[in-house]
Amino acid sequence: MRLSTLTAEEKFVIDLQGYIVIPEVLTKSEVSQLNKYIDQSDRQGKPSLWGDQFKNLIDHPKILPYLLELLGPYVRLDHDYAIFMDAGTSKGGLHGGPDVVGDHWYKYRDGTIRNGLSVMTFALSDVNQGNGGFACIPGSHKTNMLRSVPGDVRQFKRDTHYVVQPTMNAGDVLFFTEALIHGTKPWTANHERRSLLYKYSPGHSAWNINYPNEESYGQLTERQKRMLLPPSIGNRPRVDEL
Repeated sequence: MRLSTLTAEEKFVIDLQGYIVIPEVLTKSEVSQLNKYIDQSDRQGKPSLWGDQFKNLIDHPKILPYLLELLGPYVRLDHDYAIFMDAGTSKGGLHGGPDVVGDHWYKYRDGTIRNGLSVMTFALSDVNQGNGGFACIPGSHKTNMLRSVPGDVRQFKRDTHYVVQPTMNAGDVLFFTEALIHGTKPWTANHERRSLLYKYSPGHSAWNINYPNEESYGQLTERQKRMLLPPSIGNRPRVDEL
């Protein structure tokens, strides 16, 4: 099965910024169904184990081309979790950045982009300007001065022009490499922030040592089985050859 590739402009944006917002990945109906489940559940554990509609986000056809293009044909699901925030809620400050020890890296060579641990963030509620939530320093996935960001900026105690908070509509997905300096600004909106973070690694590596357990997922497609495999080198089945 040949999957569509990214446009030259999308690659430019990712190389420039370290992140990109992919619009309208989920339909309004899909967003509504996912939110309905969340409203009726205890919100515990991995979202990918919450039912078929969440499991199918692992290899959603609108994000799969990005995963293949940016992490390679052996991409695997490393781990996943949800973030819910009410007005006034705070999370972690700025962190991440290019650090090969933590599998946070970004490479470009001869027209090919590759990343270490990377994230697909599914927005299940709108994120407007000034709402808070995901924030980052665009371009910092290639910085040589990782430790030079002041502490008050890292903790969001001082606003500065080089820290941005992207906007998203419910149904959009934000891709970012963990090599990007990023964090979570305090949430200020009256509505709840609802984000599902599915994190992926190249097939040869892992950030989380607790590998996904295929038996926990029930029925899986062949592609999903391949994407849940633990890291390995050699004789690994490709995700795009089905």
